[in-house]
Amino acid sequence: MSEDQHTTVGPNTPLRRGIPRRAVLTGPAAAAVIAGTAVALPHATVPSARAVPRTGVGRGRDVAIFGGGMAGLAAAHELSERGFSVTAYEPAYLGGKARSFDVPGTARGGRRGLPGEHGFRFYPSCYQHVPEMMQRIPVGRSNVRDRHLTSVESAMIAFDESGYAPTTVPASLIGFVDHAPQIATLENLRNSLITGLKFVVDVPATELTYFVSRLLVMATSCTERRIAQWENRSWMEFVKAKGKSRSYQRYLVGALTRSLVAAKPETASARTIGQIGLALATAASGLIPQYRSDLVRGDVDRILDRPTNQAWIDPWVTHLRTRGVRFVMGAGLARLDVGGGRITGARLTTGQIVEADWYVAAMPIDRLKPLLTPELLDAAPSLAGVPALQDDWMVGIQYYLRRRSDLPPGHIAALGTPWALTGLFQAAPWNVDFSRTYGDGTVKDCLSIDISEWEKPGILYGKPAKQCTRQEIAREVWAQMSRALNAGGRETLRADDIVTWSLDPGITWSGGRTHNATPLMVNTKGSYGNRPDAHTEIPNLFIGGDHVRSNIDLATMEGANESGRRVTNAIIAAADSPAAEATLFPLWELPVLEPLKQLDRDRHRAGLPHILDV
Repeated sequence: MSEDQHTTVGPNTPLRRGIPRRAVLTGPAAAAVIAGTAVALPHATVPSARAVPRTGVGRGRDVAIFGGGMAGLAAAHELSERGFSVTAYEPAYLGGKARSFDVPGTARGGRRGLPGEHGFRFYPSCYQHVPEMMQRIPVGRSNVRDRHLTSVESAMIAFDESGYAPTTVPASLIGFVDHAPQIATLENLRNSLITGLKFVVDVPATELTYFVSRLLVMATSCTERRIAQWENRSWMEFVKAKGKSRSYQRYLVGALTRSLVAAKPETASARTIGQIGLALATAASGLIPQYRSDLVRGDVDRILDRPTNQAWIDPWVTHLRTRGVRFVMGAGLARLDVGGGRITGARLTTGQIVEADWYVAAMPIDRLKPLLTPELLDAAPSLAGVPALQDDWMVGIQYYLRRRSDLPPGHIAALGTPWALTGLFQAAPWNVDFSRTYGDGTVKDCLSIDISEWEKPGILYGKPAKQCTRQEIAREVWAQMSRALNAGGRETLRADDIVTWSLDPGITWSGGRTHNATPLMVNTKGSYGNRPDAHTEIPNLFIGGDHVRSNIDLATMEGANESGRRVTNAIIAAADSPAAEATLFPLWELPVLEPLKQLDRDRHRAGLPHILDV
């Protein structure tokens, strides 16, 4: 996931206990097109013209978008296609947390600077909004999706425990693609989940079976129960980790949750973790009608084949400019002025006052919260819960190496590392000669690592990342990843291979504290009720961002993109525009689940517990 946010494992061969831990399991992706069920977001439907309060004035076509990240760019894309005049204001850089950049001072001999990024990205096939929009961004005679998205067919699973060598597995976490068409009963699904999760070491068979039984409770729960009951429990509570074995708690519950979606199982919403886990499992099936136009693709896990800005953000901005979108850089939103129940103007950090027909606040929650003045909350009480939303840190570091990795292309999940590390060697999946393309000619590979845990002590200094210096973070991350990947006598990582490294420049130090310019909203239990919809009670104010209620229900680029579409549809309604609505894709779940979810819906309405919740 980041992105969000983060490592899956897959294509198609089920794992077996007898397979050596270093075996590479790959194979052609099997896919089938079957009728599925769509899980749409409750209580956050696209508003009709009648549903959006307005005063009958300001129904023009001038839109001011504040924020140039995923949500702002998606809204600008959709609105410009529908004839709206769009100006986007961005204080720092376009692309938000998904951007990449050339590390300053590293370009030599006509090469590009070394590629830096907030964190590596991946695009599982449960993502539908982002790839569909990529397909609408031209690159030469092709488009971003078809030209630059590439499949990743394996992943390295490493356990931070002596005696366990890293394992290369297919890129689907539960690996049931081969027999997905035969998943016609709940028992088939149960067996597939158990088979696929057996790579998690030392979990007793009875506990693994119990964990899967909890996944099946979530899978067969109706949407109403997910919101009313499971949203208000933590993932740790839902899977009943208390009293279970150390491996159950550390790896199956803790490490998978922290590494896959950058969430703490003790506080994360059970609904969010369970639902995204099911979405990733369904992505592994290869069955999602992913883009609605080409139903069988078989891609489980995809990445861009070059740095994000080169492959996606730069072509996107160029395309939006050709459609008339204006970008004003170095200008953040400082205040929204309210009068008569409407936004009367927006004051920028530059002192300029912006007047528009429609105002879109498409920024992260840490930048949205200071804008929520008493006057604004009086006019838009649905935003009153935003200050209660919480964020966390998930930030990347890149190591530039003089030796190219010999691992199969794919993600690395270092389960159990204190700082919840995930990573990706980039030369192989990018299919690039680093020494000819980037830096000074000495760098042959880049290991990009995401740090998802910033509050637990490390192994070198005994301090959490938030208390470490920049140098200490670099040394600590390398030590943790080396301990995980070099287990079993391998020498995957060697310190003398490091040419240089780059920590996300959003991490800074001042006043004796570490600061992060790009925190990530986390879905804590009960937080759904505090999250805003794209439209508000103020008829010309709209909210975009990964904190907006969405079908993917996780702070990811997919959720941010979906929110930009929801903003578009709300503006269309408020403006009485005849334009077609932007497409929203609900989550897709296996059709075998629908009768069971309907049964649970009847039980929930009758006040009865889930039939499997025993």
